[in-house]
Amino acid sequence: MELHPSIKDAIDSGVHGHLVTLNADGSPQVTVIWVGRDGDEVLVAHLGSGQKMKNLERDPRCTISFELPGVSGPGLMNYAVLHGTARLTDGGAPALLQELAPRFMGAGVKFPPMDEPPPGRIVHITVQRVTGMGPWVS
Repeated sequence: MELHPSIKDAIDSGVHGHLVTLNADGSPQVTVIWVGRDGDEVLVAHLGSGQKMKNLERDPRCTISFELPGVSGPGLMNYAVLHGTARLTDGGAPALLQELAPRFMGAGVKFPPMDEPPPGRIVHITVQRVTGMGPWVS
């Protein structure tokens, strides 16, 4: 699905997302992440093999939420909830993290802050539904 321009703008300007994956027992696991995108696909980079990666290997269903500028309804901040399915690819995480780092840490920063970071993995999320509060919800 095509993401609303406000959502694309928020991701491109630097937004911390809350990535929800499912543990083996079905309980939610939440991680704060840097969010990037490639067109309408949402991207997340990870250098290690943390719980979110194990969960996505087993069950690709996931959700990302984040706040956006503006207020809608009865005094609620605009927010988007992106429901989708993840596809994992090996490698490329350091490059994506370096691309995103200035949005979160300032110009000229080196991230990851090591000479030879592990290749990591990229999570590519195909968004299937958008909910929340804002002009992207009908």
